[in-house]
Amino acid sequence: MEFFPLSMSYDPWNMEVKIHKQKIDIESTTQIEFIDITDKVQDVVEKSGVRQGQALVYVPHTTMGVALNHNEPMLIQDFMRILYKLVPMDDRYSHDLFELRKNSKSDGRSNGHSHCKSLLLGASETIPVEGGKLMIPELQSVFAIEFDGARKRDVIVQVMGI
Repeated sequence: MEFFPLSMSYDPWNMEVKIHKQKIDIESTTQIEFIDITDKVQDVVEKSGVRQGQALVYVPHTTMGVALNHNEPMLIQDFMRILYKLVPMDDRYSHDLFELRKNSKSDGRSNGHSHCKSLLLGASETIPVEGGKLMIPELQSVFAIEFDGARKRDVIVQVMGI
């Protein structure tokens, strides 16, 4: 994956627009895991110097998702139960039929369910930034959601604004 410089700016109308991109490293410990990255994303926003704009949180992995919601343990159990119900691990996924694939190397994981869960949640969220802070309520969190762990992953945060 190719990365551009971490910070760039241009001045079309005597207004400096900043674009700051940074990678956050995370590590999941279970197969499906909601990882609260709110503080790490806020740190990137503060480092960017952007006061008004937006933060894009993106996971460049096909078996992960990003979501905003309340970080409450019983609610996260509900999210997990719904995901297992909608996309059961023990269903038959064509993606997992390694012997039928051509020109494709398998890493040995049967993870068709992980790709399907990722499709449902999506790989990014855009959050407004005001006063140098993410505009999310106190009870809301930014989650990187692992569907094919445990493994090391990265999250890209791009902050744009003035």
